[in-house]
Amino acid sequence: MALANPYAQYHRSKILTASPAELTLMLYDGAIKFCNIAIMAVEQKDIEKAHVNIVKVQRIIEEFRSTLDRRYPVAEDFDRVYVYLLERLLQANIKKDVEILNEINTHLHSMRDTWKEVMRINKEKQ
Repeated sequence: MALANPYAQYHRSKILTASPAELTLMLYDGAIKFCNIAIMAVEQKDIEKAHVNIVKVQRIIEEFRSTLDRRYPVAEDFDRVYVYLLERLLQANIKKDVEILNEINTHLHSMRDTWKEVMRINKEKQ
């Protein structure tokens, strides 16, 4: 029996032991990574690779939307942002437009950085 890839084992362990906040951060990082890959793919005229990675970003945003806690008013604000990003991703995918992908990437970075700050503040309070 062959040994599993140690990196894959580490990555799986990291995900299985992560807190909900850490998982959210990982999803933001993943969305940024896939957006960057899509940008490079569009620039290299690799239409299929661009499409696949834009869809990955869409799936992450859809996951964020589906897990919003609608009991809190701020959830509606996040939902509007997520809907906007999904609309822009659709346009980016249809047009294979780097400018739109760069805009989305900027929003994702901002949201990720805000999330990291929230995590830091909550950690200090504990």
